[in-house]
Amino acid sequence: MPTPIRETAPLLMPRSLVGPLMQLYDYPHPRKPGRVIRGYDRHHALRTARMCAAVARRLGHSEERVERYQIACLLHDLGRAGLDQELFGKIWSWARANGIPTRPREWRAVHPSTPYGRETEAFLKHYAQDLVRRGVPLDSWTAEQVEMRLGYARRLARQLRAARPKLARLGVKWAPWMERVMLYYYYPEKLNGSARWVRELGEVLVACEQFEAYSNRQRGRDYYTRKKESLPEAFAYLDKLQVEDILSPRVVQAVRDLAAAGAFDQLLAEARGAALPRREFRYLRSLKRDG
Repeated sequence: MPTPIRETAPLLMPRSLVGPLMQLYDYPHPRKPGRVIRGYDRHHALRTARMCAAVARRLGHSEERVERYQIACLLHDLGRAGLDQELFGKIWSWARANGIPTRPREWRAVHPSTPYGRETEAFLKHYAQDLVRRGVPLDSWTAEQVEMRLGYARRLARQLRAARPKLARLGVKWAPWMERVMLYYYYPEKLNGSARWVRELGEVLVACEQFEAYSNRQRGRDYYTRKKESLPEAFAYLDKLQVEDILSPRVVQAVRDLAAAGAFDQLLAEARGAALPRREFRYLRSLKRDG
């Protein structure tokens, strides 16, 4: 097996801060008093945050900005605190299998009469009978699981409001731009009018989060009903997002360059839960540009 190149995707915050930030993902189970739902796949959030810092640095963002940005990236899934794997999976695997939109802008494209920000309510009204037939109860907990995708901005805002006092105690200087970059994948329109650097950091988060997710074996099994992981498929998806004008060529190229240099080898292996196959190493090294 080839030897991975030295790790260069940094953790910029103190390790002592990571644990308390990760605890923000813990959520009391509404159906099982006394039980806490631990944040789903916290390691995904940490790996994504490290990748994002590496890419942001490569793109020339200041160290102070990148340090704050990495905290936002670590918390990018906070709107999914309380994700019930069984219930969430039942709802969204069915939706995917039936071609039902799973992101707000996709929903509005198919259902343009839905008022902005009311996609969760529209989904529950439209598919109530289908959900009941699948054994999904039409209660507030089901609505929360739908909100985690179609109403992500609203749910993230609630979670951040609850987290603000703890963030302040931890010495985290939160800024509005940090929330906006967290929303970019689902709501690119919310960054209209933002400074160019804010949008770029939103793009970096989308690129790194998706790149990690395509190598994440647990997410592939639980979340995407995927049979195997493929780095070429990951970059094909980033290219698709570039065509859709969600990602810029500059951001995609920065991810490629760092992947080619081996910056993400260790993190990708951790996401797989095993060493990368030789063919994947060869593929990553083949991304290197001449000159």
